[in-house]
Amino acid sequence: MMNHLCVIRILGVLIMYFSFTMLPPVAISLIYGDGNQHVFLLAFVLAFVFGLFCWLPVRDRKEELRFRDGFLIVVLIWLVLSAIAAVPLMISQYPSVRWIDALFESTSGLTTTGATVISGLDHLPQSVLFYRQQLQWFGGMGIVVLAVAVMPALGIGGMQLYRAETPGPVKDHKLTPRITETAKAIWLIYLGLTALCAIAYFLSGMSVFDALCHAFSTVAIGGFSTHDASLGHFQSNTVYLVACLFMILAGLNFALHFAAIHSRRISSYLRDPEARGYFILLGGAAVITVFMLITHRTYPGIPENLVKGFVQTISIVTTTGFTTDDFSLWPTFVPLFLIVLSTAGGCAGSTAGGMKIIRIMLLFRQGVREISKLVHPNALIPIKLGSKPVPDDVINAVWGFLSLYIFGFTVLLVAMLSTGVDLITAFSSVTACLNNLGPGLGDVSRNYAGVSDAGKLILTFAMLLGRLELFTLLVLFSPVFWRG
Repeated sequence: MMNHLCVIRILGVLIMYFSFTMLPPVAISLIYGDGNQHVFLLAFVLAFVFGLFCWLPVRDRKEELRFRDGFLIVVLIWLVLSAIAAVPLMISQYPSVRWIDALFESTSGLTTTGATVISGLDHLPQSVLFYRQQLQWFGGMGIVVLAVAVMPALGIGGMQLYRAETPGPVKDHKLTPRITETAKAIWLIYLGLTALCAIAYFLSGMSVFDALCHAFSTVAIGGFSTHDASLGHFQSNTVYLVACLFMILAGLNFALHFAAIHSRRISSYLRDPEARGYFILLGGAAVITVFMLITHRTYPGIPENLVKGFVQTISIVTTTGFTTDDFSLWPTFVPLFLIVLSTAGGCAGSTAGGMKIIRIMLLFRQGVREISKLVHPNALIPIKLGSKPVPDDVINAVWGFLSLYIFGFTVLLVAMLSTGVDLITAFSSVTACLNNLGPGLGDVSRNYAGVSDAGKLILTFAMLLGRLELFTLLVLFSPVFWRG
Protein backbone atom coordinates (compact mmCIF):
# COMPACT_ATOMS: atom_id res chain seq x y z
CA MET A 1 0.00 0.00 0.00
CA MET A 2 1.10 3.55 -0.66
CA ASN A 3 1.86 5.87 2.25
CA HIS A 4 -0.59 8.57 1.18
CA LEU A 5 -0.57 10.36 4.53
CA CYS A 6 3.21 10.42 4.56
CA VAL A 7 3.19 11.80 1.01
CA ILE A 8 0.83 14.59 2.09
CA ARG A 9 3.07 15.35 5.07
CA ILE A 10 6.18 15.73 2.92
CA LEU A 11 4.25 17.75 0.36
CA GLY A 12 3.04 20.11 3.10
CA VAL A 13 6.57 20.63 4.41
CA LEU A 14 7.93 21.34 0.93
CA ILE A 15 5.14 23.82 0.21
CA MET A 16 6.00 25.67 3.43
CA TYR A 17 9.67 25.73 2.40
CA PHE A 18 8.73 26.93 -1.07
CA SER A 19 6.60 29.75 0.36
CA PHE A 20 9.78 31.45 1.58
CA THR A 21 10.87 31.93 -2.04
CA MET A 22 8.22 34.66 -2.18
CA LEU A 23 10.22 36.80 0.27
CA PRO A 24 13.29 37.77 -1.85
CA PRO A 25 11.00 39.56 -4.37
CA VAL A 26 9.57 41.50 -1.39
CA ALA A 27 13.08 42.78 -0.65
CA ILE A 28 13.62 43.61 -4.33
CA SER A 29 10.31 45.50 -4.39
CA LEU A 30 11.33 47.55 -1.32
CA ILE A 31 14.80 48.28 -2.73
CA TYR A 32 13.47 49.50 -6.07
CA GLY A 33 10.23 50.96 -4.70
CA ASP A 34 7.98 49.34 -7.30
CA GLY A 35 5.09 49.00 -4.80
CA ASN A 36 4.63 45.29 -5.44
CA GLN A 37 5.73 43.99 -2.05
CA HIS A 38 2.16 43.33 -0.84
CA VAL A 39 1.62 40.92 -3.76
CA PHE A 40 4.46 38.64 -2.71
CA LEU A 41 3.70 38.96 1.00
CA LEU A 42 0.13 37.82 0.36
CA ALA A 43 1.38 34.97 -1.84
CA PHE A 44 3.80 33.94 0.91
CA VAL A 45 1.03 33.83 3.53
CA LEU A 46 -1.33 31.88 1.29
CA ALA A 47 1.33 29.31 0.35
CA PHE A 48 2.58 28.88 3.91
CA VAL A 49 -0.92 28.46 5.33
CA PHE A 50 -1.79 25.92 2.62
CA GLY A 51 1.37 23.93 3.38
CA LEU A 52 0.65 24.11 7.10
CA PHE A 53 -2.90 22.91 6.47
CA CYS A 54 -1.53 19.88 4.59
CA TRP A 55 1.14 19.11 7.20
CA LEU A 56 -0.61 19.57 10.55
CA PRO A 57 -3.14 16.69 10.40
CA VAL A 58 -0.45 14.15 9.40
CA ARG A 59 2.65 15.61 11.08
CA ASP A 60 3.27 12.41 13.09
CA ARG A 61 3.35 10.10 10.03
CA LYS A 62 7.07 9.42 9.55
CA GLU A 63 7.20 6.13 7.67
CA GLU A 64 9.97 5.55 5.13
CA LEU A 65 9.00 6.42 1.57
CA ARG A 66 9.01 3.65 -1.03
CA PHE A 67 9.95 4.17 -4.68
CA ARG A 68 6.28 4.29 -5.62
CA ASP A 69 5.69 7.06 -3.08
CA GLY A 70 8.73 8.87 -4.43
CA PHE A 71 7.32 9.00 -7.95
CA LEU A 72 3.97 10.27 -6.68
CA ILE A 73 5.43 13.01 -4.53
CA VAL A 74 7.78 14.21 -7.27
CA VAL A 75 4.89 14.66 -9.70
CA LEU A 76 2.70 16.28 -7.02
CA ILE A 77 5.49 18.68 -6.09
CA TRP A 78 5.88 19.91 -9.66
CA LEU A 79 2.13 20.19 -10.19
CA VAL A 80 1.33 21.88 -6.87
CA LEU A 81 4.34 24.20 -6.81
CA SER A 82 3.67 25.30 -10.40
CA ALA A 83 0.15 26.25 -9.32
CA ILE A 84 1.37 28.02 -6.18
CA ALA A 85 4.08 29.84 -8.12
CA ALA A 86 1.35 31.26 -10.38
CA VAL A 87 -0.36 33.06 -7.47
CA PRO A 88 1.81 36.23 -7.44
CA LEU A 89 1.32 36.63 -11.19
CA MET A 90 -2.44 36.19 -10.84
CA ILE A 91 -2.90 38.77 -8.05
CA SER A 92 -0.42 41.31 -9.40
CA GLN A 93 -1.97 44.26 -11.19
CA TYR A 94 1.07 44.73 -13.39
CA PRO A 95 1.40 42.55 -15.34
CA SER A 96 -2.28 41.67 -15.29
CA VAL A 97 -2.60 38.09 -16.50
CA ARG A 98 -5.34 35.49 -16.40
CA TRP A 99 -4.92 32.30 -14.36
CA ILE A 100 -4.14 30.18 -17.41
CA ASP A 101 -1.37 32.58 -18.46
CA ALA A 102 -0.02 32.74 -14.91
CA LEU A 103 0.07 28.93 -14.71
CA PHE A 104 1.80 28.70 -18.10
CA GLU A 105 4.40 31.28 -17.03
CA SER A 106 5.11 29.71 -13.63
CA THR A 107 5.35 26.19 -15.09
CA SER A 108 7.65 27.49 -17.79
CA GLY A 109 9.82 29.05 -15.10
CA LEU A 110 10.04 26.07 -12.78
CA THR A 111 10.63 23.62 -15.61
CA THR A 112 13.28 25.99 -17.03
CA THR A 113 11.49 26.05 -20.37
CA GLY A 114 11.63 29.79 -20.88
CA ALA A 115 8.46 30.11 -22.98
CA THR A 116 6.60 33.25 -21.99
CA VAL A 117 3.19 34.85 -22.50
CA ILE A 118 4.30 38.21 -21.07
CA SER A 119 5.51 41.08 -23.25
CA GLY A 120 6.80 44.49 -22.26
CA LEU A 121 9.41 43.01 -19.92
CA ASP A 122 11.49 46.19 -20.00
CA HIS A 123 8.67 48.02 -18.20
CA LEU A 124 7.68 45.39 -15.62
CA PRO A 125 8.33 45.91 -11.88
CA GLN A 126 11.77 44.66 -10.87
CA SER A 127 10.23 42.37 -8.25
CA VAL A 128 8.22 40.52 -10.91
CA LEU A 129 11.24 40.24 -13.20
CA PHE A 130 13.36 38.92 -10.34
CA TYR A 131 10.64 36.43 -9.37
CA ARG A 132 10.50 34.96 -12.89
CA GLN A 133 14.28 34.51 -12.97
CA GLN A 134 14.28 33.05 -9.47
CA LEU A 135 11.71 30.44 -10.47
CA GLN A 136 14.06 29.18 -13.14
CA TRP A 137 16.98 29.08 -10.75
CA PHE A 138 15.10 26.92 -8.24
CA GLY A 139 13.73 24.72 -11.01
CA GLY A 140 17.15 24.32 -12.62
CA MET A 141 18.55 21.75 -10.27
CA GLY A 142 15.14 20.55 -9.22
CA ILE A 143 13.28 21.56 -6.11
CA VAL A 144 13.12 17.89 -5.23
CA VAL A 145 16.91 17.57 -5.16
CA LEU A 146 16.99 20.56 -2.81
CA ALA A 147 14.46 18.74 -0.64
CA VAL A 148 16.75 15.71 -0.50
CA ALA A 149 19.39 17.88 1.15
CA VAL A 150 17.04 18.69 4.04
CA MET A 151 15.46 15.25 4.36
CA PRO A 152 17.35 14.35 7.56
CA ALA A 153 15.56 17.23 9.30
CA LEU A 154 12.26 15.76 8.13
CA GLY A 155 13.08 12.23 9.28
CA ILE A 156 12.64 10.83 5.77
CA GLY A 157 15.14 9.03 3.53
CA GLY A 158 15.86 10.84 0.29
CA MET A 159 16.92 8.14 -2.17
CA GLN A 160 13.37 7.53 -3.37
CA LEU A 161 12.90 11.17 -4.32
CA TYR A 162 16.31 11.38 -5.94
CA ARG A 163 15.68 8.31 -8.08
CA ALA A 164 12.25 9.58 -9.15
CA GLU A 165 13.69 12.99 -10.02
CA THR A 166 16.49 11.60 -12.18
CA PRO A 167 15.26 8.60 -14.19
CA GLY A 168 17.26 7.25 -17.07
CA PRO A 169 20.82 6.12 -17.78
CA VAL A 170 22.75 8.44 -15.48
CA LYS A 171 26.37 7.57 -14.75
CA ASP A 172 27.85 7.27 -11.23
CA HIS A 173 25.54 9.81 -9.62
CA LYS A 174 26.46 8.93 -6.05
CA LEU A 175 29.28 11.45 -5.83
CA THR A 176 29.53 10.99 -2.07
CA PRO A 177 28.52 7.98 0.03
CA ARG A 178 25.26 9.49 1.30
CA ILE A 179 22.49 10.75 -0.97
CA THR A 180 22.05 13.83 1.22
CA GLU A 181 25.72 14.71 0.86
CA THR A 182 25.37 14.20 -2.89
CA ALA A 183 22.55 16.72 -3.07
CA LYS A 184 24.53 19.20 -1.01
CA ALA A 185 27.58 18.77 -3.25
CA ILE A 186 25.44 19.41 -6.33
CA TRP A 187 23.93 22.54 -4.83
CA LEU A 188 27.32 23.92 -3.78
CA ILE A 189 28.55 23.52 -7.36
CA TYR A 190 25.32 25.08 -8.63
CA LEU A 191 25.69 28.04 -6.26
CA GLY A 192 29.32 28.47 -7.24
CA LEU A 193 28.56 28.51 -10.96
CA THR A 194 25.75 31.02 -10.39
CA ALA A 195 28.00 33.36 -8.41
CA LEU A 196 30.79 33.16 -10.99
CA CYS A 197 28.32 33.76 -13.82
CA ALA A 198 26.80 36.81 -12.07
CA ILE A 199 30.26 38.30 -11.47
CA ALA A 200 31.26 37.68 -15.09
CA TYR A 201 28.08 39.32 -16.39
CA PHE A 202 28.64 42.33 -14.10
CA LEU A 203 32.23 42.73 -15.29
CA SER A 204 30.91 42.50 -18.87
CA GLY A 205 28.84 45.64 -18.37
CA MET A 206 25.49 44.44 -17.00
CA SER A 207 23.91 46.14 -14.00
CA VAL A 208 23.97 44.21 -10.71
CA PHE A 209 20.27 43.42 -11.14
CA ASP A 210 20.58 42.19 -14.73
CA ALA A 211 23.76 40.25 -13.93
CA LEU A 212 22.12 38.34 -11.07
CA CYS A 213 18.89 37.70 -12.98
CA HIS A 214 20.64 36.45 -16.09
CA ALA A 215 23.01 34.32 -14.02
CA PHE A 216 19.92 32.62 -12.56
CA SER A 217 18.52 31.74 -15.97
CA THR A 218 21.88 30.93 -17.59
CA VAL A 219 23.05 28.37 -15.04
CA ALA A 220 19.51 26.96 -14.86
CA ILE A 221 19.48 26.75 -18.69
CA GLY A 222 16.16 28.56 -18.50
CA GLY A 223 16.24 31.44 -20.95
CA PHE A 224 14.02 33.99 -19.20
CA SER A 225 15.36 37.53 -19.51
CA THR A 226 14.57 40.91 -18.00
CA HIS A 227 14.29 42.38 -21.50
CA ASP A 228 12.07 41.62 -24.48
CA ALA A 229 15.15 41.48 -26.72
CA SER A 230 16.77 38.88 -24.41
CA LEU A 231 20.59 38.90 -24.69
CA GLY A 232 20.24 40.99 -27.84
CA HIS A 233 19.35 43.95 -25.60
CA PHE A 234 22.97 44.29 -24.47
CA GLN A 235 24.59 44.27 -27.93
CA SER A 236 27.84 43.09 -26.36
CA ASN A 237 30.11 40.32 -27.61
CA THR A 238 31.58 40.02 -24.11
CA VAL A 239 28.13 39.32 -22.66
CA TYR A 240 27.53 36.76 -25.41
CA LEU A 241 30.84 35.04 -24.62
CA VAL A 242 30.03 34.83 -20.90
CA ALA A 243 26.58 33.44 -21.69
CA CYS A 244 28.02 30.78 -24.01
CA LEU A 245 30.66 29.70 -21.49
CA PHE A 246 28.18 29.17 -18.66
CA MET A 247 25.51 27.62 -20.88
CA ILE A 248 28.07 25.04 -21.96
CA LEU A 249 29.13 24.41 -18.35
CA ALA A 250 25.54 24.10 -17.15
CA GLY A 251 24.83 21.57 -19.91
CA LEU A 252 27.51 19.21 -18.58
CA ASN A 253 26.88 16.47 -16.05
CA PHE A 254 27.33 17.99 -12.58
CA ALA A 255 29.05 14.77 -11.53
CA LEU A 256 31.83 15.76 -13.95
CA HIS A 257 32.10 19.19 -12.32
CA PHE A 258 32.45 17.44 -8.97
CA ALA A 259 35.11 15.07 -10.34
CA ALA A 260 37.05 17.91 -12.00
CA ILE A 261 37.00 20.01 -8.82
CA HIS A 262 37.88 17.05 -6.62
CA SER A 263 40.76 15.90 -8.83
CA ARG A 264 41.74 19.43 -9.93
CA ARG A 265 42.01 18.14 -13.49
CA ILE A 266 40.17 19.61 -16.47
CA SER A 267 40.96 16.38 -18.32
CA SER A 268 38.05 14.79 -16.39
CA TYR A 269 35.73 16.38 -18.95
CA LEU A 270 37.59 15.07 -21.99
CA ARG A 271 37.79 11.53 -20.63
CA ASP A 272 34.01 11.29 -20.36
CA PRO A 273 32.42 9.88 -23.55
CA GLU A 274 29.14 11.77 -23.09
CA ALA A 275 30.97 15.08 -22.59
CA ARG A 276 32.98 14.45 -25.76
CA GLY A 277 29.77 13.75 -27.67
CA TYR A 278 28.28 16.95 -26.23
CA PHE A 279 31.23 19.07 -27.37
CA ILE A 280 31.19 17.48 -30.82
CA LEU A 281 27.47 18.16 -31.20
CA LEU A 282 27.80 21.81 -30.16
CA GLY A 283 30.86 22.37 -32.34
CA GLY A 284 29.39 20.67 -35.40
CA ALA A 285 26.07 22.49 -35.08
CA ALA A 286 27.84 25.85 -34.68
CA VAL A 287 29.96 25.29 -37.80
CA ILE A 288 26.89 24.38 -39.89
CA THR A 289 24.86 27.33 -38.58
CA VAL A 290 27.63 29.88 -39.17
CA PHE A 291 28.29 28.46 -42.64
CA MET A 292 24.60 28.82 -43.57
CA LEU A 293 24.44 32.40 -42.25
CA ILE A 294 27.56 33.40 -44.19
CA THR A 295 26.46 31.78 -47.45
CA HIS A 296 23.03 33.44 -47.20
CA ARG A 297 24.62 36.77 -46.17
CA THR A 298 22.24 37.04 -43.24
CA TYR A 299 24.43 39.77 -41.69
CA PRO A 300 26.77 42.21 -43.48
CA GLY A 301 30.12 40.89 -42.25
CA ILE A 302 31.63 37.50 -41.43
CA PRO A 303 32.35 38.42 -37.77
CA GLU A 304 28.70 39.25 -37.07
CA ASN A 305 27.51 36.04 -38.74
CA LEU A 306 30.09 34.14 -36.70
CA VAL A 307 29.11 35.65 -33.34
CA LYS A 308 25.34 35.54 -33.82
CA GLY A 309 25.44 32.03 -35.25
CA PHE A 310 27.65 30.64 -32.48
CA VAL A 311 25.69 32.20 -29.62
CA GLN A 312 22.31 31.15 -30.98
CA THR A 313 23.52 27.61 -31.62
CA ILE A 314 24.78 27.16 -28.06
CA SER A 315 21.60 28.69 -26.67
CA ILE A 316 19.16 26.54 -28.65
CA VAL A 317 21.03 23.23 -28.64
CA THR A 318 21.59 23.37 -24.86
CA THR A 319 17.83 24.22 -24.56
CA THR A 320 18.58 27.54 -22.81
CA GLY A 321 16.53 29.68 -25.19
CA PHE A 322 18.29 33.06 -25.04
CA THR A 323 18.12 35.00 -28.31
CA THR A 324 20.35 37.67 -29.82
CA ASP A 325 18.03 38.28 -32.78
CA ASP A 326 14.76 36.90 -34.13
CA PHE A 327 16.32 33.69 -35.43
CA SER A 328 12.98 32.64 -36.95
CA LEU A 329 13.81 35.13 -39.75
CA TRP A 330 17.05 33.35 -40.61
CA PRO A 331 17.25 31.00 -43.63
CA THR A 332 14.52 28.38 -43.06
CA PHE A 333 16.97 25.51 -42.67
CA VAL A 334 18.76 27.08 -39.68
CA PRO A 335 15.93 27.56 -37.14
CA LEU A 336 14.43 24.16 -37.94
CA PHE A 337 17.88 22.56 -37.74
CA LEU A 338 18.56 24.09 -34.31
CA ILE A 339 15.15 23.28 -32.86
CA VAL A 340 15.46 19.65 -33.99
CA LEU A 341 18.93 19.46 -32.41
CA SER A 342 17.48 20.73 -29.12
CA THR A 343 15.91 17.27 -28.87
CA ALA A 344 19.36 16.02 -27.83
CA GLY A 345 19.81 18.77 -25.23
CA GLY A 346 22.67 18.50 -22.76
CA CYS A 347 24.26 15.77 -20.70
CA ALA A 348 22.44 13.60 -18.18
CA GLY A 349 22.75 15.07 -14.70
CA SER A 350 22.77 18.64 -16.04
CA THR A 351 20.16 21.39 -15.95
CA ALA A 352 19.51 21.01 -19.70
CA GLY A 353 16.35 19.62 -21.24
CA GLY A 354 15.96 17.30 -24.21
CA MET A 355 16.50 13.55 -24.42
CA LYS A 356 20.11 13.91 -23.17
CA ILE A 357 23.28 13.19 -25.12
CA ILE A 358 23.90 9.82 -23.47
CA ARG A 359 20.58 8.45 -24.75
CA ILE A 360 21.32 9.68 -28.28
CA MET A 361 24.74 8.00 -28.15
CA LEU A 362 23.33 4.71 -26.91
CA LEU A 363 20.60 4.74 -29.56
CA PHE A 364 23.18 5.38 -32.28
CA ARG A 365 25.48 2.61 -31.06
CA GLN A 366 22.58 0.21 -30.77
CA GLY A 367 21.67 0.99 -34.37
CA VAL A 368 25.25 0.35 -35.48
CA ARG A 369 25.25 -2.94 -33.57
CA GLU A 370 22.05 -4.08 -35.28
CA ILE A 371 23.58 -3.32 -38.68
CA SER A 372 26.69 -5.32 -37.74
CA LYS A 373 24.55 -8.25 -36.63
CA LEU A 374 22.94 -8.39 -40.08
CA VAL A 375 26.38 -9.38 -41.36
CA HIS A 376 27.37 -11.46 -38.31
CA PRO A 377 24.05 -12.67 -36.82
CA ASN A 378 25.68 -14.91 -34.19
CA ALA A 379 28.26 -12.40 -32.98
CA LEU A 380 28.12 -11.03 -29.44
CA ILE A 381 28.73 -7.31 -29.88
CA PRO A 382 28.63 -5.32 -26.64
CA ILE A 383 27.68 -1.65 -26.56
CA LYS A 384 30.27 0.36 -24.65
CA LEU A 385 30.57 3.84 -23.22
CA GLY A 386 34.27 4.40 -22.94
CA SER A 387 35.66 1.04 -21.85
CA LYS A 388 32.57 -0.04 -19.92
CA PRO A 389 29.90 -2.28 -21.51
CA VAL A 390 26.35 -1.03 -21.11
CA PRO A 391 23.87 -3.58 -19.65
CA ASP A 392 21.05 -4.68 -21.94
CA ASP A 393 18.40 -3.48 -19.47
CA VAL A 394 19.76 0.07 -19.85
CA ILE A 395 19.60 -0.22 -23.64
CA ASN A 396 16.03 -1.50 -23.40
CA ALA A 397 15.11 1.40 -21.12
CA VAL A 398 16.55 3.86 -23.64
CA TRP A 399 14.53 2.29 -26.46
CA GLY A 400 11.47 2.47 -24.23
CA PHE A 401 12.16 6.14 -23.59
CA LEU A 402 12.49 6.82 -27.33
CA SER A 403 9.20 5.02 -28.01
CA LEU A 404 7.40 7.05 -25.34
CA TYR A 405 9.03 10.26 -26.57
CA ILE A 406 7.91 9.72 -30.16
CA PHE A 407 4.42 8.64 -29.09
CA GLY A 408 4.08 11.54 -26.66
CA PHE A 409 5.34 14.05 -29.20
CA THR A 410 2.90 12.76 -31.84
CA VAL A 411 -0.07 12.97 -29.48
CA LEU A 412 0.87 16.48 -28.35
CA LEU A 413 1.44 17.61 -31.95
CA VAL A 414 -1.98 16.36 -33.07
CA ALA A 415 -3.57 17.96 -30.01
CA MET A 416 -1.96 21.31 -30.81
CA LEU A 417 -3.06 21.10 -34.45
CA SER A 418 -6.61 20.55 -33.21
CA THR A 419 -6.52 24.00 -31.55
CA GLY A 420 -6.27 25.61 -35.00
CA VAL A 421 -2.59 26.58 -35.22
CA ASP A 422 -0.52 25.95 -38.34
CA LEU A 423 1.91 23.04 -38.65
CA ILE A 424 5.10 25.08 -38.10
CA THR A 425 3.67 26.66 -34.94
CA ALA A 426 2.42 23.32 -33.62
CA PHE A 427 5.65 21.46 -34.39
CA SER A 428 7.97 24.10 -32.95
CA SER A 429 5.89 24.83 -29.85
CA VAL A 430 5.54 21.17 -28.90
CA THR A 431 9.25 20.56 -29.56
CA ALA A 432 10.23 23.66 -27.59
CA CYS A 433 8.06 22.80 -24.59
CA LEU A 434 8.72 19.05 -24.52
CA ASN A 435 12.47 19.72 -24.65
CA ASN A 436 12.18 22.63 -22.17
CA LEU A 437 13.65 24.96 -24.78
CA GLY A 438 11.25 27.93 -24.98
CA PRO A 439 11.55 29.84 -28.29
CA GLY A 440 9.51 28.55 -31.20
CA LEU A 441 8.66 29.47 -34.78
CA GLY A 442 5.57 30.72 -36.55
CA ASP A 443 3.01 32.29 -34.21
CA VAL A 444 5.18 31.58 -31.14
CA SER A 445 8.40 33.12 -32.46
CA ARG A 446 8.04 36.14 -30.15
CA ASN A 447 5.96 34.74 -27.30
CA TYR A 448 3.08 32.36 -26.57
CA ALA A 449 0.43 34.99 -25.77
CA GLY A 450 -1.50 34.24 -28.96
CA VAL A 451 -1.90 30.53 -28.23
CA SER A 452 -5.43 29.48 -27.23
CA ASP A 453 -6.22 28.44 -23.65
CA ALA A 454 -6.47 24.81 -24.73
CA GLY A 455 -3.10 25.11 -26.46
CA LYS A 456 -1.51 26.60 -23.33
CA LEU A 457 -2.78 23.70 -21.23
CA ILE A 458 -1.38 21.21 -23.75
CA LEU A 459 1.99 22.95 -23.75
CA THR A 460 2.00 23.22 -19.95
CA PHE A 461 1.58 19.45 -19.78
CA ALA A 462 4.39 19.09 -22.36
CA MET A 463 6.73 21.16 -20.17
CA LEU A 464 6.06 18.96 -17.14
CA LEU A 465 6.39 15.81 -19.24
CA GLY A 466 9.77 16.95 -20.54
CA ARG A 467 11.05 18.14 -17.16
CA LEU A 468 10.22 14.79 -15.55
CA GLU A 469 11.64 12.89 -18.54
CA LEU A 470 8.37 11.13 -19.41
CA PHE A 471 8.61 8.01 -17.23
CA THR A 472 8.13 9.75 -13.88
CA LEU A 473 4.90 11.41 -14.99
CA LEU A 474 3.50 8.71 -17.28
CA VAL A 475 3.97 5.94 -14.71
CA LEU A 476 1.11 7.52 -12.74
CA PHE A 477 -1.23 6.71 -15.65
CA SER A 478 -0.39 3.02 -15.40
CA PRO A 479 -2.93 0.83 -13.50
CA VAL A 480 -0.01 -1.24 -12.19
CA PHE A 481 1.27 1.78 -10.28
CA TRP A 482 -1.87 1.98 -8.14
CA ARG A 483 -2.22 -1.74 -7.39
CA GLY A 484 -1.23 -3.26 -4.07
